[in-house]
Formats: sequence, structure tokens, C-alpha cells
Amino acid sequence: MTYQETLDYLYSQLPMFTRIGAKAYKKDLHNTIALCEAFDNPQKKFKSIHVAGTNGKGSTSHMLAAILQQAGYKTGLYTSPHIKNFGERIRINGQMIDEQFVVDFVDKATNIINEIEPSFFELTVTMAFEYFAEQKVDIAVIETGLGGLLDSTNVITPELSIITNIGFDHTDILGKTLEEIAFQKAGIIKQDTPVIIGEYLPETKPVFENKAMLQNAPIYFAEDMYEVSSIEQKDYLQCNVTDKLNTITEHFVLDLKGSYQIKNLKTVLAAEKILMQLGYPISDKQEKYALSHVKELTGMRGRWDIIQHNPTVIQDVAHNTDGIMQVLQQLKNNYPTARLHFVLGFVKDKDVEHVMELFPKNAHYYFTNAHIPRALPAANLKAIALRKNIKGACFDNVNDAITAAKENAHKDDAVIICGSFFIIAEIND
Repeated sequence: MTYQETLDYLYSQLPMFTRIGAKAYKKDLHNTIALCEAFDNPQKKFKSIHVAGTNGKGSTSHMLAAILQQAGYKTGLYTSPHIKNFGERIRINGQMIDEQFVVDFVDKATNIINEIEPSFFELTVTMAFEYFAEQKVDIAVIETGLGGLLDSTNVITPELSIITNIGFDHTDILGKTLEEIAFQKAGIIKQDTPVIIGEYLPETKPVFENKAMLQNAPIYFAEDMYEVSSIEQKDYLQCNVTDKLNTITEHFVLDLKGSYQIKNLKTVLAAEKILMQLGYPISDKQEKYALSHVKELTGMRGRWDIIQHNPTVIQDVAHNTDGIMQVLQQLKNNYPTARLHFVLGFVKDKDVEHVMELFPKNAHYYFTNAHIPRALPAANLKAIALRKNIKGACFDNVNDAITAAKENAHKDDAVIICGSFFIIAEIND
């Protein structure tokens, strides 16, 4: 098969959570273990960092990978979902996976695919592990797909575990309470392996502490380790960060512009500190350069990306309650007087009823949907919004919705496209 034929096969033949939702989710690790065994357990052949969390795990993974890469380590990065190109999921030093490797891997896996019928995610996780092992990476940053305990990535034994935060998302799978969700995420905490918690709540902190105690895992709380001040948002996000232990304050410049990245920065700095203790030297110069060039180094996109000025047009993959709240707060901070135009599209399994309550009533709305089975039809979204006293027009294509928003916007207005990775993926470059 050609590369495109291989991708078509992966998308069409294997259950894919991003397209169909919970039906593709496997509530155990049997398939992943079987796939890894078929490839001689590649997950045991490289060192790794495991990253979970409701929000921020993608940004945290990219920032860490950028730092390690800039420090001279051959660095693997596994994230999901991709936005435009399948290869975004599996990178080494920012370069997407070799297309011929994808073709050859799927060809080698044909027999076991037919035997166990794995999901798309189970197969691509194994593909990433095999690629990182073959390419002999020094370390790989592995982002969980969903949850932690039963996530397909949870067959690795990492150098360090990271849980960014806990919020309400995928409650149909992970649990209805913050404690239940935290328990699933805490599943990545391993025996004698340090774990960093980015943010915690009164409901979640005891869950993490108990699991860490059971596993004899040193536990660190990033928000208790660092204090941020003097935040400025212009072409770059700038701030001062004080290490509370030694009271040293440093200035940081980030090319990831969303002010919510401040929370992720604390987590990344805590991770960097532990990694250096584990024998991964990183200089101040390497760290600072990496954090101001994450997009260039790792190819990250979709987080507060300003794609046009006059009017300002922003795309962000925020898609759950916590993520949308952060985007709305950023708009309030950065564009307090601008008229707002929201291009929105969600998937069916999100708590859209609750999320729509967060949006301002006096903004302009353009409802759309991605072209995947899991997408919430624009007409359904419009009906939900109407129940919240929010009115807008429907568009079957996100690009038509964006065009309409820009035509209606004045040069000082802001157009925000959010709600799903999948409407961002369908935006024309």
C-alpha cells in the first residue's frame, strides 16, 4: 500500500475514538500488550516521560519536548489527536514520523490486526513505541489519549509521571466526580517513580497523595513550587517566575500565547527540575530558547493561534468546560472592549448544555460542525444555544462560518474559533 492507502486503511478499518467516540474505547490494556509483544516490547527499549491531565497535557508535552530537544537529547513526542497530518502524532526532534515506516509497520502488523482487531489508538501507540525504539531516542514524551489507568500508553515505565490537572471531561468513561476522574489519571503513577501534579483541588489532592504513597512515588505539586508575576501578553507571553524554595526569580518569554500556559509553565519547570536531578543536564540558555520557540521546535499548533489581524482571528482547540473558561478569560483580559464573534463546533459526547452557559449572551455566533460521525450537527448546537438565550446562524462548513464572521466583524473585533480539534482541522490553511 502507499502511505495514503495505509492511512485510509487505518481510518476506515480500525475503531477510532476521535471519529465515533466511546464505542472505540477499550477498557483494558490487553490489545496494547499483545501488540507490543508482537513487536518485541519496544516500550521497554527507550526512556520516557508520561503526561496525563484533563487540559494542558498537550502543551506541557510539547514544551518539555522542546526543552529536551534543545538540550541536545534525541527526543520522541507522542500526542493526539492530530490536527492536519497523521504524522503530527509521532515526532522525533520535531520531525514527523517517516511515511515509509508507517507503511511498513502496518504491513508487519497485518496478522495481529486481523487476530485481535485493535483500535486505531492502540495501533498508533504501538507504532510510536516501535519508531522511538528503532530510532534509538534518548527520551520520549508520551501524552495519554484518555484517562490514564486504562489508557493504551500506560504500558510504559517512565522516568517521570506528570498529571497537569483534573476537570470534567469524558465523564461517561472516566467517572462523574472529580475524585473518580483523578483516580483514573492517577493510574499513570508508577512504583518509585516521581510524579508531578500541575494543579490540584481539595477533592483531587488526597487521591494523588494516596496513590503516590501506595507506589512509594515521590510527589511534587507544581503550583506550590512556583509563583508567577508580571504577566504581559503581546507578541509573546512574558512573565516572571519565582522558585519558592530558593526565592530566585527568572524572566520567561513564551511563544505559546494563551495566558493559561502560565499554569503549564509551572508544571514544565517542576518537571525540568526533577529531570535534572535524574541526570538530564539542561542549561538556562537551552531552556529559555526552547520555551520561546516551542512551535518552531515541535510543530505545535491550535493553542491560541492568532491567524489574522484586523479583525483578530484566533483558533484554539479548547473543547471542554475548563478549556473554554480559560479561553473566555483570555478574551476578557486581552480584548475587553472588542465585539466578539464565536465560530463554534462540538462533538456529541461533550457537556455542551453546560458549556454554552459560559458564553456571553451579547456576542455573535456562527454554529458549525466537523464532518465526522461524532460531530454534533450545527442545527443541534443552535438549538442548545437557543435554550441558553444565545442566537446565531448555522453553517455546514467551518470555513463558511469563518467567512461570515469576518464579513460581519469590524477591524477592532475578535473572531474566535473553538469547541473541537476537528473543526480546527477543517480550517483551510
